[in-house]
Amino acid sequence: MAKNIYFASDFHLGSPNYGESRLREDRIVRWLNFIEPNCGELFLMGDVFDFWFEYKYVIPKGFIRLQGKLAQMADKGIKIYFFKGNHDMWVTDYFIKEIGLEIISDELVIERNGKKIYLHHGDGLGPGDRKYKFLRKIFRNPLCQWLFSTLPPRIGMGIANTWSDYSRAASKAEEVFQGEDKEWLAVYAKEQLQQAHYDYFVFGHRHLPLEIKLNEKSTYINIGEWLKYNSYGVFDGEELKLMYFENL
Repeated sequence: MAKNIYFASDFHLGSPNYGESRLREDRIVRWLNFIEPNCGELFLMGDVFDFWFEYKYVIPKGFIRLQGKLAQMADKGIKIYFFKGNHDMWVTDYFIKEIGLEIISDELVIERNGKKIYLHHGDGLGPGDRKYKFLRKIFRNPLCQWLFSTLPPRIGMGIANTWSDYSRAASKAEEVFQGEDKEWLAVYAKEQLQQAHYDYFVFGHRHLPLEIKLNEKSTYINIGEWLKYNSYGVFDGEELKLMYFENL
């Protein structure tokens, strides 16, 4: 029997403080336990951590319960993909070696049961936001990452956490529906449809669960976030749906 494919994004573990992050981590692990029996593949689509940077011999402390659960699922043969988001784009090889995750830097197009699905965290796409697009190139530049890695972890983590706080605060003002013509990821998806057909576009980053019909055969789904909505996507082989966990 074919198993489901699950999509989740924007856990932002570590934010806004240890206590709230731990509660969210526990909830995410409960969700993983819930989906595990029917999970064939799991796509973690960016900003799993509010900040993550891998030094050669140092990683951010914490998040052990999530990492242990993902390792358990991977050991059972569940394929897990980890997309780099704008808060955790500095993932390198730690999760590959320790858990067996596949790291995705940008977009990924998959085809499952005849459905073509376009996947991306969502940052840097669509019109506007030139400032971030410029910064994204700097942050992803190997030389800039090497230079950052020469900073002592205490200093580097302090700078990065300040940036994460600023980035998250800036995005909060936009967490309302802008109208289909102003939703930049919907605009981007429509542009991609001019080049090729996709049954579904799945993004995170937006922090707002959305499902927009782009045309008769194509749908844009934003899988939201876990600070407020606990939202995720599930593909059952026929249809990709937006779902919610413990969201009473």
